[in-house]
Amino acid sequence: MNKKVAFYTLGCKLNYSETSSIGRMFTQAGFDTVDFTDTPDVFVVNTCSVTENADKKCKKIVKEALKISPNAFVTIVGCYAQLKPKEIAEIPGVDMVLGAAEKFQLVDHITDLTKKPKAVIYNQPVEHANTFVPSYSFGDRTRTFLKVQDGCDYSCTFCTIPLARGASRSDTIESAVNQAREISASGVKEIVLTGVNLGDFGIRNGQREDRFYDLVKALDEVEGIERIRISSIEPNLLSDDIIEFVAQSKRFVPHFHIPLQSGSDKILGLMRRRYRRDLYASRVAKIKQVMPDCCIGVDVIVGFPGETREDFVDTYNFLNRLDISYLHVFTYSERENTPAAEMIGTVPGSTRADRSKMLHILSDKKRRAFYESQLGKNGDVLFEGDIKDGYMHGFTKNYVKVRTKFDPVLVNELKTVHLTSISPDGDVEITESEEILVH
Repeated sequence: MNKKVAFYTLGCKLNYSETSSIGRMFTQAGFDTVDFTDTPDVFVVNTCSVTENADKKCKKIVKEALKISPNAFVTIVGCYAQLKPKEIAEIPGVDMVLGAAEKFQLVDHITDLTKKPKAVIYNQPVEHANTFVPSYSFGDRTRTFLKVQDGCDYSCTFCTIPLARGASRSDTIESAVNQAREISASGVKEIVLTGVNLGDFGIRNGQREDRFYDLVKALDEVEGIERIRISSIEPNLLSDDIIEFVAQSKRFVPHFHIPLQSGSDKILGLMRRRYRRDLYASRVAKIKQVMPDCCIGVDVIVGFPGETREDFVDTYNFLNRLDISYLHVFTYSERENTPAAEMIGTVPGSTRADRSKMLHILSDKKRRAFYESQLGKNGDVLFEGDIKDGYMHGFTKNYVKVRTKFDPVLVNELKTVHLTSISPDGDVEITESEEILVH
């Protein structure tokens, strides 16, 4: 009987794509992939370390894993494993820790599944993580996360990702296109492009060889894929030619997620972001000029050191004026070995929480306004296979979430629907068979 392996992934879409690739390596080595609760012989936890909470989650997952399968071999990979391998090795029950340069050799390192009295660490300095390993997620029939870029050469003062993932490096356009064709052949209809700094695509061996714009053009020609979505792109790397190409492309959808982090130029300077808010506003205006129905998501951090009440109000008002669709709000948390952790002007935790709540309310307001702007229009929905209270959901090209009664025939199918109304409490109802309401 084959040995069984289970995976648990924390953090970003990039981690999910890498977990899938590691999973395929286990399959090739003769392992069966099972659910976390199915008493596996090996647990692989792919970690994140963007927030303090992610570190705590890792410890909790290990504890739960050993309740399920006390003799299982527990391995930890990912960003937290690169940053704090010794700390992880002290977690009771952990047998192996692999850093950024070693995680894709995990199967080679597991030669003996006997529990270890002390965790084995394979962790080189992050500078050794200098090769690009292609990855894409697999298992969701509807969409796949395709990793085309890794690492980051930026030096934002709050961020540990360059310490955890190394320098910017990318796949080749030819390889990315070939993977997209593989994904297409599997029946998946949507690809989400992912990377640490996606717009910086094209660096190999420290030299720029391609541009993200050229990758976008090449992927737009891949037959069989109905949609390609850009997961996140820095505003200073989102050029007019990319925006204009997406507006008329066959497969790229009108949806951008653009990190802002702060609407205060003072705070952007302290963060060492490579733009100021005027540039950000110009990117939003350009998108809306050529794609009026485009969905625009925004990352924003509250409570950064030195953020006064006036700075926060500046951010709030800036976001309120922008023609955007939703926010991802992050409460700043101090991270070791980052310049921001040493900055003066620490914002009290209660103040951070209050500011986060205000922006979450603003996000709800923005999303509602965006959804209302889409009422009365038709949208092509790609339905997913989930079931909740007898309903299934899907997304339009411009990321409007819709819901209908579960129908197995609709799974992974594109259906043109008429967006009619939003119920007062946010629930979705169907008034006619061909009309599916906004969620």
